[in-house]
Amino acid sequence: MIYSPYDWNEAIGHRKEYIETRLREGSPVIAISYQDGVLMVTIRRAQRKVFEIYDRIMFSGIGNQADIETLRISSIDFAHQEGFNRSPDDVSVHRLVGFSLSPPLKKAFGDQFTAPFVVRAIFAEMGRRKEEDSLYVLNYDGEFTEATSFAVVGGTLNAEDQMALSLIGVNSDIERDQAISRAFKAWSTGVLAVRKSGSQDHEESEIVNTENDEELNRVLEQELKTGVVEAAVLERSTLRESKFRHLTEKELEPILSAYRSGT
Repeated sequence: MIYSPYDWNEAIGHRKEYIETRLREGSPVIAISYQDGVLMVTIRRAQRKVFEIYDRIMFSGIGNQADIETLRISSIDFAHQEGFNRSPDDVSVHRLVGFSLSPPLKKAFGDQFTAPFVVRAIFAEMGRRKEEDSLYVLNYDGEFTEATSFAVVGGTLNAEDQMALSLIGVNSDIERDQAISRAFKAWSTGVLAVRKSGSQDHEESEIVNTENDEELNRVLEQELKTGVVEAAVLERSTLRESKFRHLTEKELEPILSAYRSGT
């Protein structure tokens, strides 16, 4: 069968629509560079969502769990091979995303005879100094963007835009607990943006009032009845061999309680 340019464009449009529909219900993920490292926050309902990739790199995403797992394994394999063949210092999130992961995602998305990846992923690398922290968002079509202070992935592009607006002013001078609070607010913003959008187009979607703490707190409190907060950090000043760790319930509960009470 011979495909015309029109057929190919139409098929690509269908694939994009299919993937975007599948991603809508994904639980947002927020990454923030703070004073002593990098934070990644989400709320999960089942499987774990935030993973260590290498000494100073972590990863999360939304989409099909199998596709997320494929990216995780591929990332770990590439990072360790890179560290073995070159040196641990040569392992970077830029090479991981740009040279290892982006090409196969782009190829799978454009090949009509291959199942596309249903995933939108976020990667964080902690630098030796806070100014060197690096964040990347990788899309299902292989396109990626780089950020420094914060990065988000959500169920729709509109939700991501509104989450980013809620994080304006956040930079690497922020303390960890402040970063967690801002991440919770951004998470609620992303969930609410998807709910308000319905089936509307991006340009017509209702804007979330990020000053309405009562509404945002209500969204978070409702989601916590069935979901579990998962927050992990890469810590710059730790003496532990591993810079990566998940925050404990004891560390998170005072922040969650304050958020729920609106204080």
